Amino acid sequence: MTEQPKRAPGGFPVVGVVGGGQLARMMQGPAIALGITLSVLAETDTSSAALVVPSSPVGDHTDLAALRAFAATCDVVTFDHEHVPQEVLAVLEADGVVTRPTRSALVFAQNKLAMRERLTELGIACPRWSRACTAEDVDRCGEQWGWPIVAKTPTGGYDGKGVAVVGSSDDLTEWLTAVGEPGPLEHGILLEEKVAFARELAVLVARSPSGQAAVWPVVETVQTDSICTEVLAPAPGLDRDLSSVATEAALRIAGALDVTGILAVEMFEVTDEAGRATYVVNELAMRPHNSGHWSMDGAVTGQFEQHLRAVLDLPLGDPRPRASWTVMANVLGGEHEELYSAYRHVMARDPGAKVHLYGKGVRPGRKIGHVNVSGADLDDTRARARHAADYLGGVVTE
Repeated sequence: MTEQPKRAPGGFPVVGVVGGGQLARMMQGPAIALGITLSVLAETDTSSAALVVPSSPVGDHTDLAALRAFAATCDVVTFDHEHVPQEVLAVLEADGVVTRPTRSALVFAQNKLAMRERLTELGIACPRWSRACTAEDVDRCGEQWGWPIVAKTPTGGYDGKGVAVVGSSDDLTEWLTAVGEPGPLEHGILLEEKVAFARELAVLVARSPSGQAAVWPVVETVQTDSICTEVLAPAPGLDRDLSSVATEAALRIAGALDVTGILAVEMFEVTDEAGRATYVVNELAMRPHNSGHWSMDGAVTGQFEQHLRAVLDLPLGDPRPRASWTVMANVLGGEHEELYSAYRHVMARDPGAKVHLYGKGVRPGRKIGHVNVSGADLDDTRARARHAADYLGGVVTE
């Protein structure tokens, strides 16, 4: 039996979030501030969001009965992740459930082959890519582009999972054997050239059903072992023309794909044949995103409030930064499960640091929180954020 969320008086709506991870958890504060009720379909009763959202029925995102019962208590349904199957979304849509983003938009964040095809149709700069179903397909791309090349599972990959840098088709024997079987590889593998890039960038856009859009400054994302460890907002030293074209591309993608809510467009900064800085799009995400966590404290309107505004078709808030620089540093789990003493130390050492922990169990390398620090000097701001995150993760002890 789905727990009924308690509605606020005055006609304020209930927003349902499928998935009980940290993204759903971080919507709760803004939901309270906006006067709306949040309800979360959580994986367990100890999921990150279930610890802070009173209405958190337990159910799996592939369980149609659980999703239908959950959606019946909500005015609009949005997502903590992009893994709800298309066939399940189709049934909800037929039931008249309002999902934002819609099924037709979400497919481009769920399926990398569909995303590459659509972006290519739109004339958006992407790495050279191809669909591969055989070893011959893989070898042909390697010979044309030069080895190594990048292979990706079209669905289900994140934080480096489902991605392989390969020097020949032999490296993909297991994947190619699975092609054609029901599963993430049944329609082939996505192959891409290995891009020589200067750094990674991200553009975060919010878009409402009525077509209003708001965009935050382009940021630089820093990856360590395929996991984002830092975000620098705005991207330091970014060419003004590149900032403009990257922002325009993200807004155009959001409009063409009819996105509702947050869209994160992850990019590589590259140099074109004329020696100018430009971009190619790497990935899309249709939900609040790690590259936008800095905005919680560093922008007039953070991404979680903006996502709720957008999915409810409320007027969007001001995305402008509050400070010259904001640095987000992810906290990765270390060897020590007890965090509270380290949390107290970080707060005392740097009262300006904003610590956001996710209520997740500590495992080495697992994202368990992040720290935002804003300031006038980038080097100082970055050092403060990194130290706080490293102390919480047990990397440093002083």
